[in-house]
Amino acid sequence: MRTKITLLIALMFGLNFGFAQNTEECMTKLSLMSEASKAKNYEAAYQPFMDLRKDCPKYNKAIYVYGEKILNHYIDKAAGADKLAYVKDLLSMYDERLVHFESQTKVGDMISDKAQLMYKYKTELGLSNEEVYNTFDKAYTTDLKTFKNPKALYTYFSLMVDLFDAGKKTDQELFDKYDDVVDKIETEVKISSEGLNKLIAKEEAGTALTKKDKQYKKYYESSLKVFDQIVGSVDSKLGDRANCQNLIPLYQKDYEANKNNTVWLQRAMNKLYEKGCKTDPMFVKILNQKNTIEPNADTAYYLYINTGEQRYLDQTMQLETDPIKKAKLTKKIGLDFYKSGSYGKARQYFQQALSLNPSDKKPHEYISRSYAASANSCGDTNFNKRAVFWLAATEARKAGNTALANSYQAKAPTKSEIFSAGNAGQTIKIGCWIGRSVTVPSL
Repeated sequence: MRTKITLLIALMFGLNFGFAQNTEECMTKLSLMSEASKAKNYEAAYQPFMDLRKDCPKYNKAIYVYGEKILNHYIDKAAGADKLAYVKDLLSMYDERLVHFESQTKVGDMISDKAQLMYKYKTELGLSNEEVYNTFDKAYTTDLKTFKNPKALYTYFSLMVDLFDAGKKTDQELFDKYDDVVDKIETEVKISSEGLNKLIAKEEAGTALTKKDKQYKKYYESSLKVFDQIVGSVDSKLGDRANCQNLIPLYQKDYEANKNNTVWLQRAMNKLYEKGCKTDPMFVKILNQKNTIEPNADTAYYLYINTGEQRYLDQTMQLETDPIKKAKLTKKIGLDFYKSGSYGKARQYFQQALSLNPSDKKPHEYISRSYAASANSCGDTNFNKRAVFWLAATEARKAGNTALANSYQAKAPTKSEIFSAGNAGQTIKIGCWIGRSVTVPSL
């Protein structure tokens, strides 16, 4: 009996010693990999990383965080078969991380990174558009919250268009995915806008931004700029595939099955409006149905567009309470007035949009273009007409559009013309709807 107990103790001691030794080895290799990676010495980090994947895959999430950087380094420097081998290994590593650290991973973000890598090396990997699309779709359906990389969202939609063109996706699937991606972009824009607006308000209140605030401000501004570009790319990729000739028959066919589906009605109504189908009876039918079962600010505005009745425009402003959504709607109203040449009314709504959402500088650009378009009619002399371009340039700078500002500045009076007019430093009043004053630059 005593012999059995002694053997059991010896076995347990041996197991514990082995576990402690293994843990110590994992810790040592993790340290070697981490320190080398921090120094960007990925060659030194590679072997400890590979050992950790094999011997200690569950030890620490850092194995996979640094591992992505290590393998990307090797992908960048390699060529041919070696490059492809590293690409395949990185794809495998993404799967390993999901197995061992799914609860500590932004799953949507990581799967979309995997899909983007598959897309980049699609030909070399022998993958079809459908296989890559399905990986993006897995990111979207598994964890939409963290699937927010702008480039990945664009690639996801771009593949949908390619599959549609190849006859593998239907019109409805294409339009639904367009709405899905645009909705996701709008969600991310709203988050960044709200964050940036808080920092803008802090600055306007005279409170200095902390170092962390400045980092967040830079991030929010960069995010908004990128998403603005991406939504334009998504619209360009969709192109004329969503035109009145395609949309109206589709919605006529599906209307009865969806007439009580408020999401379908909202999306159909918005799409028909955006694509210039607002005079078609189908748009009116969908609009009236949506307004009957779930009126909102959009239905009120579309009713105003169709009827011209002021009460619907007033109702539009009353029904929307979310500042970011209201700013977007107000900007849309401004754009409609702008396109019709009602610049004074357009500016009124653009200024309201700026007040509601200061992070969106685009209304400044439309005000700038409105001034430029009115220069010839709002100035009483040739000099004063061209002076309007100073106002236009100022608004363009507020929009962050340097190229537009410079083009308008070039159309304003030159220094020699200011000298000849003898009005340097004087204030010029601009008439008609502009109703603003501009100070002539001093020489």
